[in-house]
Amino acid sequence: MNPPVLIVGGGLAGLVVAHQLHQAGIGFVLLEARDRLGGRVLTVAAGSAGSAEGCDLGPSWFWPDIQPAMAALVRRLGLPAFAQHGDGDMLFERVRGEPPRRLQGMYQAPPSMRIAGGSGALVAALAAGLPAPCIRLGVRVTGVTLRGAEVEARFVEADGQAASLVAGDVVLAAPPRLLAATVGFSPPLDPATARSWRDTPTWMAPHAKFFALYERPFWREAGLSGTAQSSLGPLVEIHDATGASGQAALFGFVGVPAPQRAQYGEAAIVDAAVRQLARLFGPEAATPRATLFKDWAADPLTATPDDAQAGEHPESGALAAAPGAWQQRLWLAGSEAARRDAGYLAGAVEAAEYVATAIIARRVAAQ
Repeated sequence: MNPPVLIVGGGLAGLVVAHQLHQAGIGFVLLEARDRLGGRVLTVAAGSAGSAEGCDLGPSWFWPDIQPAMAALVRRLGLPAFAQHGDGDMLFERVRGEPPRRLQGMYQAPPSMRIAGGSGALVAALAAGLPAPCIRLGVRVTGVTLRGAEVEARFVEADGQAASLVAGDVVLAAPPRLLAATVGFSPPLDPATARSWRDTPTWMAPHAKFFALYERPFWREAGLSGTAQSSLGPLVEIHDATGASGQAALFGFVGVPAPQRAQYGEAAIVDAAVRQLARLFGPEAATPRATLFKDWAADPLTATPDDAQAGEHPESGALAAAPGAWQQRLWLAGSEAARRDAGYLAGAVEAAEYVATAIIARRVAAQ
């Protein structure tokens, strides 16, 4: 029997690889360091108990017209999608002490789409079709060693015990910068490849997102879209985050750099963000029924110290692949490794499907 494919990382890319391998009848083991699947896809329940609604503290949007692989996956999984709300005027605040400017909103083409229930619905749908014994959570991979035609992976179990397994292929479905900092390779990566991995920005890592949940989308009643931009902060870009079922919310990207966020603390940033929403959208915004905050730069399973400062967006097709002896044994499948749409949900799907297709083809040819 052929040794299984080892998948390191249970985010969207890792789950897509697992899904395609399973459909092709190829065995796999998926190791995820977190105690949950999804990686940077993190959808938190927003409604009452039993509600299917959710807030995306990670990525939320996709564009079916220009991201065909992502659109096809959503269709195959039978997930309903809806357009990001954009009807109404936009707000801009530029000068402290002056009221925000109100300008006519612009039609977005192609429209940004969201998945009903949140991006976590993708994770749940993919995981539901996979054999549970092949997925192990709370397992942190520390090293991989090439041994002829096989690869030995070393890892630490959830209980702290060291263990290993032998695989025919290893798929690294995690940020390359994080891999370079936390996983040992034998033989080692050559300097150029290691530098490429370290220099590749990690999607989402420098950023933080804030949500304010309300009883109703009152800004729409005032003819506002919920979209706002600010040079005053702490939120620099704000959007309507109301779900498909009508759960009202606003969300914003925090413009405060990661080192300053750590210094100020979550409570201070959340308080300032709520006051900013009231400044923009009126007194009703000052009393959300709940708030949510996620600082990805403070997540050690996403970010390294190199991600503290916001940098460039990952560049499609720019990441160095596994070099030399590792070729055809070590595969990169995270969003940063995508040949198109790197740094988006669609990039994770594209990179994962490329890797899964290559592994399946090679294994079928070897039979």
